[in-house]
Amino acid sequence: MKKNFAPLLLVLFLSSCLGYKELPVEYDYSYKGNFKRYRTFDIMKPAGPADSTMMNEIIEKSIVARMKFLGYRQSASKPHLIIGFKMFNDSLRFNGYNQPDIEEWVKSQNDNIDYNPQKFTLNTGTLLIQFYDRRQNRSIWQGYATTMYGSIDFNNSRHLRNAVISILDKYRFWAEGFIEGTTASNQENDL
Repeated sequence: MKKNFAPLLLVLFLSSCLGYKELPVEYDYSYKGNFKRYRTFDIMKPAGPADSTMMNEIIEKSIVARMKFLGYRQSASKPHLIIGFKMFNDSLRFNGYNQPDIEEWVKSQNDNIDYNPQKFTLNTGTLLIQFYDRRQNRSIWQGYATTMYGSIDFNNSRHLRNAVISILDKYRFWAEGFIEGTTASNQENDL
């Protein structure tokens, strides 16, 4: 007897989508970023005494999964990108920038555009994720999310994964060579 699993798969797919709620996200970036040239990454570890707002296994795993999906290879040895995050339990005023959409900017690579400062008042429960270019020793991208109707519950794994997904959905760059089929290990000699 042959069974049709299509209806069951459709129900499973739709139910998995119901758990995801996109959060309001803002991001800004450096005009010095080489967004199409990065291949490897690693997660930043706090220096000195452990800072619990910069360490969370669920956030780390979610970032790693997303970066691997985009074709990046995790490497502890001279990664192109170092990714850090911080959880803010209290409300805060945050300085960001009003810039052209990053995908549009990458087409022109015009670094003569002014940075237009913008102040944000973020609710409690804000997650900030920053990408650092190790070779340039500078932050090149940051995204931050908070909910409009309440804070991100940092003790709720679903809230954390949802926040990471919402933020990293704004970083839409495949690792260099991933789409073409060349692997990062084949290109390591280019460093």
